[in-house]
Amino acid sequence: MAHNSLAAGRRKARVRRSIRARAYGKPRLSVHRSSKQIYAQIIDDEKGATLVAASSLEKDQRSTLKTGADVAAAKTIGILIAKRAAEKGIKDVVFDRGPYMYHGRVKALADGAREGGLNF
Repeated sequence: MAHNSLAAGRRKARVRRSIRARAYGKPRLSVHRSSKQIYAQIIDDEKGATLVAASSLEKDQRSTLKTGADVAAAKTIGILIAKRAAEKGIKDVVFDRGPYMYHGRVKALADGAREGGLNF
C-alpha cells in the first residue's frame, strides 16, 4: 500500500513539474477523482488561490447525476467548470491530471472542458 502512494506521489510531482515548465503564467485546471466523486478546480499558482471550482458533490449536480463516479458525470463537471471559468474571463489553462492516467473519467472531464470553451 505504501509503495502505491509513493509511486502516485512521484507521478503527481513529475506532472506538476512539467506543467510549471510550460504554463507561462496560465492557471492550472487540476482534477481529482475518488471512487465515488470527481472534482475540478482552476488554480492560480502565482497567487496560490483557487479561481473556479466544480464537483459532483454540489447540490444541483447530485440531483441531476445518477452517480458522481462515471464518465457522464465527469463530462458534465468539465462543461460546468468551463462555463464558470468563462464567467470569470478565463479561456486558457494548463491541464493537471495529477497522478491519474489520461483516460476514462479524467479524459471525459477534459473533453467536457474543451467543449465548454476552455483551451489547453
